[in-house]
Amino acid sequence: EVRLVESGGALVQPGGSLTLSCAASGFTFSAYDMTWARQAPGKELEWVSSIGQTSTYYVDSVKGRFSISRDNDKNTLYLQLNNLKTEDTAIYYCVLGNQFNWRGNARGQGTQVTVSS
Repeated sequence: EVRLVESGGALVQPGGSLTLSCAASGFTFSAYDMTWARQAPGKELEWVSSIGQTSTYYVDSVKGRFSISRDNDKNTLYLQLNNLKTEDTAIYYCVLGNQFNWRGNARGQGTQVTVSS
């Protein structure tokens, strides 16, 4: 059974930083592309970033501020969030798949990121 467990969300001031983690189990983590998606209040689920074995991809609104990475030995996916803005407030989800096929795939319960002064 695929299991994805996100952590690291918090309340942070604008300009602050956070690191989100996603612990994966139940599948061969190293063999799959992985994605971070987010859902802001009242909005649809939005693709944020994906990672293959080495390639990384980002939505334009987070380029230069967010960084996705993975540790295949630890079966863990990460998202480093820097220079956070109020519009980054959302529930962040770890999703199996890449930027083309992530919708409808297995995802975790999410972790809340709130950016507010």
